[in-house]
Amino acid sequence: MIEVHLGDITRLQVDVIVNAANRHLSGGGGVDGAIHRAAGPELSEACRAIGGCPVGEVRATPAFSLPAKRIYHTVGPVWRGGNLGEPELLSSCYRHCLSLARREGMKSIAFPAISCGVYDYPPELAVEIAVDQVQDHLDREAPPEQIIFCCFDARMADLYRLQLEAVVRR
Repeated sequence: MIEVHLGDITRLQVDVIVNAANRHLSGGGGVDGAIHRAAGPELSEACRAIGGCPVGEVRATPAFSLPAKRIYHTVGPVWRGGNLGEPELLSSCYRHCLSLARREGMKSIAFPAISCGVYDYPPELAVEIAVDQVQDHLDREAPPEQIIFCCFDARMADLYRLQLEAVVRR
């Protein structure tokens, strides 16, 4: 089941919260900073121990003070016009997170709008990729059973809802 949620991803009671991280996993602004603040100082220590994450990949940590079990840190691409592999890298973020969730037996996962903040990915394009990757995964694999697109504002939530409706009509 795919859902769109408007609100704070750090408050969701799911198995996995996905963090739109930077390459150093050092926390920052937006959802990354919010997750680091809500999870507590242990998250920064765990991320330092990992040492970083390449664009398009994922690294996992415990969720510490969050209501989730795990945090999957994925690094989305910075938008530079779309001709430098950005769509493939963003797709890879979703595929790696969903694959890891399946391998770890996680039943629910919440995604933010990866790369849509300071990385300037056009929201309409990012949402299309996100929904397509999730739907493709669900068509081929079983878990996770619940996938949430967690949006901080109503405009982004509307984009996800419209894209999900378009997928259903195909």
